[in-house]
Amino acid sequence: MPHEQRTDAAAPGRTQPAPPSPDGPAPPETAVSPTERDLEVLRYVPLLAAYFQRARSEMPPALQEIFSRRRLTARHGAVLTQLLTGQQLSVTELAGRLGVTLSTASELVGNLSDAGLVERQEDPANRRRTLVSLQQEYRPAVLSFIAIRAAPLLRAMASLSPRDRAGFVAGLAAWGREAQP
Repeated sequence: MPHEQRTDAAAPGRTQPAPPSPDGPAPPETAVSPTERDLEVLRYVPLLAAYFQRARSEMPPALQEIFSRRRLTARHGAVLTQLLTGQQLSVTELAGRLGVTLSTASELVGNLSDAGLVERQEDPANRRRTLVSLQQEYRPAVLSFIAIRAAPLLRAMASLSPRDRAGFVAGLAAWGREAQP
């Protein structure tokens, strides 16, 4: 039975999938169709592809070698970014910051620990908690990598008015939440 679409009153001209039938969720072809206004925004997304594709090549050689040898991914890099503050974080805190499950965060931390990039230790105040910190010997390499990767975004942010900057940050946060698996 095909799924019908209805017009979204909040966004004129936009359609939404009808509620799922008892037979299961709607097929992908009933996804919301982008409006002209949406297409204006979406045209910039492919321009970011080259930025994301060159991440590995911008890594300092020591990190690049570890990431390649250990088959670490961008998700592992996201953990390292969270640990740059120098403070120890619990695996639960990392899961919350990254928007992943506790088991996923634990697996990422385990991979990074096996690679020698992070240190795990039991929280002396609560033995059920594991605290994670960046290994000091890799801090300069991770900091250098993050500085290189962040430069285009920080330059763009610096060119915005405080109001536009707040809106841009809110938009990025919303996109990040929606993009989570």
